[in-house]
Amino acid sequence: MSAILKQRVRFAPYLKKLRTPEQCVPFFKNGQYLGWSGFTGVGSPKAVPTALANYVEKNHLQGKLAFNLFVGASAGPEESRWADLNMLARRAPHQVGKPIRKAINEGRTLFLDKHLSMFPQDLTYGFYTRNKKDNDLLDYMLIEATAITEDGAIVPGPAVGGSPEMLSVADKIIIEVNTSIPSFEGIHDIDMPINPPNRPPISYTRVDQRSGLTSIPIDPEKVVAIVESTIPDKVPAPAKPDAKSKKIAEHLIEFFEQEVKAGRMPENLHPLQSGIGNVGNAIIDGLASSSFKHMNVWTEVMQDSFLQYFEKGKIDFATATSVRLSPEGFKKFFGNWDLFSKKVCLRSQVVSNSPEVIRRLGVIAMNTPVEFDIYGHANSTNVGGSKMLNGLGGSGDFLRNAKYSIMHTPSARPSKTDPTGISCVVPFCSHVDQTEHDVDVYVTEQGLADLRGLAPKERAREIIKQCAHPDYRAQLDDYLDRAIFYCTKRKSLHEPHILSNALKMHINLEKNGTMKLKSWDDQI
Repeated sequence: MSAILKQRVRFAPYLKKLRTPEQCVPFFKNGQYLGWSGFTGVGSPKAVPTALANYVEKNHLQGKLAFNLFVGASAGPEESRWADLNMLARRAPHQVGKPIRKAINEGRTLFLDKHLSMFPQDLTYGFYTRNKKDNDLLDYMLIEATAITEDGAIVPGPAVGGSPEMLSVADKIIIEVNTSIPSFEGIHDIDMPINPPNRPPISYTRVDQRSGLTSIPIDPEKVVAIVESTIPDKVPAPAKPDAKSKKIAEHLIEFFEQEVKAGRMPENLHPLQSGIGNVGNAIIDGLASSSFKHMNVWTEVMQDSFLQYFEKGKIDFATATSVRLSPEGFKKFFGNWDLFSKKVCLRSQVVSNSPEVIRRLGVIAMNTPVEFDIYGHANSTNVGGSKMLNGLGGSGDFLRNAKYSIMHTPSARPSKTDPTGISCVVPFCSHVDQTEHDVDVYVTEQGLADLRGLAPKERAREIIKQCAHPDYRAQLDDYLDRAIFYCTKRKSLHEPHILSNALKMHINLEKNGTMKLKSWDDQI
């Protein structure tokens, strides 16, 4: 037992349950239902999952020791290794990484995609464990902690996610105390789950309001092991914004300035939400150098690009469920703890992604789709209609309920078979996650389409004109003209489509390596 572990675990009875990761391996049996802490690659258990993976690999148990795994969102590289070893029979509700994506698309892992605000509560309802033979919803909950309080409550690390709900329904609990990072005690605001029909409203009316707990209370009798971990989170450094991302940021900043001038937004804007990824990082980068001050953030994930806001004094307060930082970002975060700990709060994902609170605060939601179509539907998850990318995440929670629902993407994505690339603006999405009713603004490096108050045919013209790549613009206009002509004869003009052509760009890409068509009349 290290001195720092003894210092961090202030509930003495837990120290009698100290085990090595390898000593925990016999707890696990094929087919069990497991919960992990963590959200978007940080705050997940690492030591015990690594020991289990080593055991499976050493004993050639690939596919013979597999689990139903639930995490608030994505976990770290440990779950990618589990995917490679066929240790994931079922996974929900969000994931990131080539190995797990491959396992899902090859059918080796069953994946349940769900809005992140809804997943933890649905788990407590028993929706995902209906076929279990016993009454406990989770057999084990593995959670990373940075400290244990005097009464045995868990102080999480850089992510809260769905841990409160999963701990509340777990039969047994294994706590990994990570002593390689500082304690996060005091930075959390935990609301414990209360199921309907008498659930009280979530009471937050300001971004900086706190009303919950600073740690997660549990039944100490459920704890079967305390494990010391010294494995840090491994998040790659964000890529520097490219020219397209910077142009997207410029369009958005200009739009915000116009909204402030029109009196529809205050000078410090409404609370910001930004999805993870390079485009989102570029937008946050661009806002940091804008004239806006005293901004607030209500989001699910804070990335490196947010840190400069605090250093420049541009953010008054930020709340999230995860601080997803690169090693350099965490170094800066811990090095300025007095600053960040006073201005950052980490909440559970059912609160950070709560539709009720998002709508009340008037959040500005900004997320990246795979593609969007001329009428305003967006595909966030399935490439080509059926190839799972990462999952829906929290985009739907925010976009449907935000005051400003914005989706941003380059107008075309790189392709090895077409110099222009794959068009991100299409006649009809190959899969729909966000409907035309949920998104107000689409923006690419080409321009910004403000769809508020527009009927479908008006939206289509605006999206093509403002957002489509020039190499695809005439083709999309031609489709719309033909669809209007076709639907005029059938008196179905509200949202004109020619179903036999609606996915022709996707089909041509699949067969010929390009979305460019010689003619809409050609047979592919």
